[in-house]
Amino acid sequence: MTQNQTQAAPASKKISTYLAVIVLIVVALAVAALFIAAYTYINAVTAEDQITAAAFGVIGLVALAMSVFTLFQSRRQVEQMKIEAPKVMTTIECQNKGCNQKTVREFQRGDYVYKELDVPCTKCGGKQMIIGIFKEIKEKEKTYNV
Repeated sequence: MTQNQTQAAPASKKISTYLAVIVLIVVALAVAALFIAAYTYINAVTAEDQITAAAFGVIGLVALAMSVFTLFQSRRQVEQMKIEAPKVMTTIECQNKGCNQKTVREFQRGDYVYKELDVPCTKCGGKQMIIGIFKEIKEKEKTYNV
């Protein structure tokens, strides 16, 4: 690893904290609805109580299924996201009028434009200067919908 890159945790382990809290709240409410459904069904006196128990059961099961689905989808989505730090490059040019040799190397801490380097030119032995700093942009693969 170079100096300007940081070590990141695996993407599959990162899920938004807010999403996790919301999913946990929905799971808790779904479990509560299932307990209310079971209690109401056990203590049902009339047909209306059984309908109420069935409604709470359906609501609990749907909420539980949706929260589990949301959790797995968000985890899969995080795994698919690939964030790559762009490479930062430094352009160095020889200062001799006749040489004009240009070299490109990876950015190093302390590099800045118009900095004179102590390393002599490999071609003529003259002084070198940083003339540009840029990041490499990789073109994204084009996908075609069929």
